[in-house]
Amino acid sequence: MTALPSSTVKQLGLVIDLDTCVGCHACATSCKEWNSGGYCAPLTDQDPYGTDPHGAWLNRVHTYEVGEDAASHTVHFPRSCLHCEEPACVTVCPTGASFKRAEDGIVLVDPETCIGCKLCAWACPYGAREYDYGHGVMKKCTLCIDRIYNECLPVEDRVPACVRACPTGARHFGDLADPTSAVSQLVVERGGFDLLAEFGYKPVNKYLPPRPRRDASSAPRRGDTEEPVAGAAGTVSEKLFAWVDRVLSG
Repeated sequence: MTALPSSTVKQLGLVIDLDTCVGCHACATSCKEWNSGGYCAPLTDQDPYGTDPHGAWLNRVHTYEVGEDAASHTVHFPRSCLHCEEPACVTVCPTGASFKRAEDGIVLVDPETCIGCKLCAWACPYGAREYDYGHGVMKKCTLCIDRIYNECLPVEDRVPACVRACPTGARHFGDLADPTSAVSQLVVERGGFDLLAEFGYKPVNKYLPPRPRRDASSAPRRGDTEEPVAGAAGTVSEKLFAWVDRVLSG
């Protein structure tokens, strides 16, 4: 079985904002496109245009309806490897193919030593391991390790493909071991949480909860022409969005 490093210098990971994710799947498609070349290449598909299409995707987005009646709303939930501090997928690997890097905490799979036994997939409670039937090995999110350290890319592109592609800024990347980093501060400010924390695997990736829905009862009614009073509660943009919400839901 594979041993974990006693400590890591960094804990690189993602912070995903469930409040601003719109479920557009840009993260999933950009991940698939980038990882069709490079470290994980290729991510094969079986019968992609047939009656039973399936294949290896390192990032998936699930959509749920939360709450009831007027309080119900849609939550889009992106899911990929969480690069846990205590990953069970690593410790069950019989060949050492699954491992956690001491320098940055990223969990990887070495395709040269993976035998496709699927023990890591059974051990992962998050369903983050993908078996590539075309190559007989396990694959998973690498945090785009071949992007984030690539000095040939512009600085702004040295982030995971999913982060770069997100149109709403719902995905953030950084060092979660550094309490002063932007991602760590965002987790504190928004009450970020671990997925299935009770299992004790200490996922590095965090989720930011959806904000409470705005109360539109005080928003201007359709046909109102009165100008906003200077100094009144709420910014101009807040009043505008409240009005748009009311018009579109009317």
